[in-house]
Amino acid sequence: MPHLALYTFGVLKAPLADPAPLTVDFYETGEAVYREISRQPGYLGHAEAAAGGRGGHFDLDWGAWGEFAVPAWYDRGRTAETVALAASLSLWSGLRPAFDAVYTGLHRQALNRRHDWFERTEHPGHVFWWVAEGVTPTWRDGVCGLEHLHDHGPAPRAFTFQHSFGPDGTPAGSGRSGPR
Repeated sequence: MPHLALYTFGVLKAPLADPAPLTVDFYETGEAVYREISRQPGYLGHAEAAAGGRGGHFDLDWGAWGEFAVPAWYDRGRTAETVALAASLSLWSGLRPAFDAVYTGLHRQALNRRHDWFERTEHPGHVFWWVAEGVTPTWRDGVCGLEHLHDHGPAPRAFTFQHSFGPDGTPAGSGRSGPR
């Protein structure tokens, strides 16, 4: 059975290394959100750096998730001191479990605060695509999907909750009420 890959990307208002209270709050909130999401039904895993680390992204070992990559439009720092982005790559059993995890609980509360932390852009903030069972999506896959979504709109290879597709490529639903 295919699995659903989800890549999220946002440009932060301040570098991750910034000691300001808002950045510290973002980190603390993010850690709590990941703990909660990892317990959600349908959650299969997410990219984690092998050696851990905070803020480096580009020089970390991400194992099977591949080399860290960002969309072409990201024009901020790439060192541990200057990187100003938040990205995630995760794997789900389907659209409904991912939707429920994103739009409930701590993640929903964090979404309500996204404009405190993230710059507003015209670029999509997330993209989904289906992968075969046993396949680990890569950061490059996520970037390619997000760029495709931005350039061409939703399609079976790159879609959103609002305009989703099933594993067979047929439209699966549209609207904020979630996937059908």
